[in-house]
Amino acid sequence: MGPNSAIIIYILIFAAAVLAMHSFIGMGKHAAQKIKWANDRMKYLSMEKGATAVLTKLHTRRGMTGEGELKGVFIWIKKLILHSGLPLGQYGFYLGVVGLTLGLSGIAYLLKGSVFLSLLAFCLGLAGPVFALLFLVIRRQNNAVRQLPDAIDIIVRSLSAGHPVPVAMSLVGREMADPIGTEFGVASDEITYGATVSQSAQRLSDRVGHEDFDLFAAMIRLQERTGGNLAELLRNSAGTIRDRQKMRLKIKAASAEGRMSAMILNIAPIALFCFINLAAPDFYGEIKGNKITNYFAVGVISWMVLGNLVMRKMINFKI
Repeated sequence: MGPNSAIIIYILIFAAAVLAMHSFIGMGKHAAQKIKWANDRMKYLSMEKGATAVLTKLHTRRGMTGEGELKGVFIWIKKLILHSGLPLGQYGFYLGVVGLTLGLSGIAYLLKGSVFLSLLAFCLGLAGPVFALLFLVIRRQNNAVRQLPDAIDIIVRSLSAGHPVPVAMSLVGREMADPIGTEFGVASDEITYGATVSQSAQRLSDRVGHEDFDLFAAMIRLQERTGGNLAELLRNSAGTIRDRQKMRLKIKAASAEGRMSAMILNIAPIALFCFINLAAPDFYGEIKGNKITNYFAVGVISWMVLGNLVMRKMINFKI
């Protein structure tokens, strides 16, 4: 076999390998498309037998009872978990907080041997998960509010076609992505198992925790008590919600300068402190680690927190 034949064989082997790789990638994409569901509820429905088990699972994963109620102590924490959409169950958040506080305080004491730093790490372990939860709640609420006008449009078109309200809500639960897809799907399941339309809409509003969903629930209650054209009411409601979103975006743009100033004023001293410690570790000399210096550091941090609260009050507008 000559050199030309060997080159041709190598080229054919390379081409076969490329074609095999493309076929495997295509099969993977096809399989991924097969198992891609619109939202978590639809995924659970494909795995569980019966919508009742899925409804109970969705309730308990978010810290509620099987009937969809919040009970027990620390209700405000449970509401945050509910609004965040995290599947933490009844005790997942508390176990995480206990583990984080004990771990951080223990590490701080072992590394530095300071009770003050250990207490500071303990407080950070307590407050950190709560602030993280608040961040996730705000992000999920913003996503849900962004989807709400489209969901209402789907309901309006379904009602105009002659479908009842539960069918229109279940259509949103099948077709839209999370977070709003699962929420409307849970609402439609609750209607199926005995709740009224107004009750399921109010529970949906309670699970999301945003005033725009309160407006949606109020529209449902108004139509249920007084009658009238629900499609027209919801169409006007969708327009109102869109106008509120536009106003929020305008306010966000107008307050961008203040938010950026607050960010710079927070980051600059911390970045300077870290840079000095890295570039010249002996810069602070004997005052580093002094008790009076620690007290001053606490005072500076407290003053920065107070300044942040004041600036937040100045740039935070409610619509």
